[in-house]
Amino acid sequence: MTGPQPVLEALHISKYFGEVTALDDVSLKLRPGSVHALLGENGAGKSTLVKCIMGYYRPSKGQLMVDGKEEIIASPQQATRFGIGMVYQHFTLIPNMTIAENIVLSRPALPAVIDWPAEIAKLEKKMEQMPFKFDLRRLVSTLSVGEKQKVEITKQLLLEARILILDEPTSVLTPTEADEVLDKIYQLTRSGSLSVLIITHKFREVTQYADDVTVLRKGRYIGSAKVSEVSTDSLAGMMVGEEFSHSPPVRESLNSATVSLQIDSLTIDNDQGMVAVKGLNLAIRSGEIVGIAGVSGNGQKQLVEALAGQRKPLHGTISAHGEGFHGKQAEMLKHRFFCLPEEPLRNACVGNLSIANNLVLRTFNRKPFSHFGWVLNQRAITKHARDIIAAYKIRTSGPDQPVASLSGGNVQRVVLARELNDPVSILVVANPCFGLDFKAVADIRSKILEARNRGAAILLLSEDLDEVLELSDRFYVISNGELVYETTPDVADLKTVGQYMAGH
Repeated sequence: MTGPQPVLEALHISKYFGEVTALDDVSLKLRPGSVHALLGENGAGKSTLVKCIMGYYRPSKGQLMVDGKEEIIASPQQATRFGIGMVYQHFTLIPNMTIAENIVLSRPALPAVIDWPAEIAKLEKKMEQMPFKFDLRRLVSTLSVGEKQKVEITKQLLLEARILILDEPTSVLTPTEADEVLDKIYQLTRSGSLSVLIITHKFREVTQYADDVTVLRKGRYIGSAKVSEVSTDSLAGMMVGEEFSHSPPVRESLNSATVSLQIDSLTIDNDQGMVAVKGLNLAIRSGEIVGIAGVSGNGQKQLVEALAGQRKPLHGTISAHGEGFHGKQAEMLKHRFFCLPEEPLRNACVGNLSIANNLVLRTFNRKPFSHFGWVLNQRAITKHARDIIAAYKIRTSGPDQPVASLSGGNVQRVVLARELNDPVSILVVANPCFGLDFKAVADIRSKILEARNRGAAILLLSEDLDEVLELSDRFYVISNGELVYETTPDVADLKTVGQYMAGH
């Protein structure tokens, strides 16, 4: 790529953690007034690279250049002084503070005493030039998920970022909000006031909004190109190191009348004692995937916890195969009820335990994994793990590797393998592909569809509407803890679905 001097360059960056090489001679050049997409599978080194740019890590080798001059960026505060800002995949806002307080307190340097009326007056004047408008006195806790993401972006712009790094910026947004956010960002780059580096797994976002693209694989630089000169197939091949083709399993017509999972008038509160799920009714038949689409924070987390036996409902009942269900181990084994919760490393694994031991968390006290219910048969546990690792293509140094040291995609594979390896009758999955690369997404979605074709009743809760449309036989939209809209993928109107997801 040729043209004006890059505003940001990472030249031959390597990063070592002891004997582990996270980045090996990686380079990237961000042209002024452009959107540059950074692609790669989970564990490819994308996060490590941007953390080196932002000053979280000091590169072991290589140079960082800002406006053609070599700079040493030792902290995120120093990155801010160079005009580099980052919007992270998870929100960094403080909920019980106002928008103005969050913006002012994120500055790299603050006076001993803050004149809040004067600060707010300055921010309000600057807000006139911002792509998104807010009442700066609003508490962050009162904002929707989409509004919080817009505040995160606006915060960086108000901090005078001219180089903006976006990490999966649309993962929590409705389709309409995603297009709105990316379009506004794109327009800022066209005006020349902003240059953007975006980490994404969505090829649509790359082809529609990016000018240039760089691909990493296993910590190494694979190549860069203008987006207009490459195809999505060639990008996929660069990411995985081979020609990638994916043929999802054929969706079989089962048409079973047997209801495997029944939810009646279920009401659940959250940790603050507020009602999160209100009188929810749902029936899922054998061989059917029922989706629930919605932005985060509308009761999905509490619903999954209630189904998994981690949260006691206030009212209502859950039935598995016509029998009362409370999420106890004996009930789960009897009804072959399995669950893949959101954030599996935190909610479904013990991070410092080995892969082998995590794979038997549900059955470690049963044959062949234990004698007499309490003496572990480590040989059987290890053999079981080796078989699972091979079958589910888990990238690991071996069964004894701690789960916490795996990439996000491989953690997801471990939990999915544990939940799907035995015959499944009922399966609950929440955001199964959040933050994963396209190859891991394809693998996991295939496993879910295969379970459905074998007769499992599956409840899929996802913030990714594309995922719901691809996997579901029918789906609902959840808003404020209630199912507010029902349709099927073949007749769904995306605008209508997006409006319901946004609470309109």
